[in-house]
Amino acid sequence: MHGSDQLTRDLDILAAFNPENMARLIAALRDLHPYNSARPDLGELRTSPEELARYRNLYLGTDIGRLDVLGEIPPLSGYPEVAAEATTAEFLGATCKVISLDHLITIKESVGRPKDLLVVAELKAIRDRLRNEPRPPRGEHG
Repeated sequence: MHGSDQLTRDLDILAAFNPENMARLIAALRDLHPYNSARPDLGELRTSPEELARYRNLYLGTDIGRLDVLGEIPPLSGYPEVAAEATTAEFLGATCKVISLDHLITIKESVGRPKDLLVVAELKAIRDRLRNEPRPPRGEHG
């Protein structure tokens, strides 16, 4: 969402892990036949919202690809901290919160894998360009 050229093969979302959210997640994914991507042999996900709420993260496969549902993303404290700094974007007709560029850089740096460090360099360049771009005066569209 921030403009990186690096290809990802999954979607990462951050969620508060509680029974209500997990029930909404199960309902939203029902038609996509979610399954535990680490144990596809177990078949479609049939875990209760209460049990899912005890997890820290969920790594799911679906009919349309992989979905990682994260309850925590070190070194940040979790959903409240990330949501407070998030930006918003329109996506498929819905308004979604998107992790801030600074938080994404912090997370990628902390993971430290070579592929993440390549993304960090790119994201920092994007951030620097955005900070240095002149913005049009209010009311003008460019």
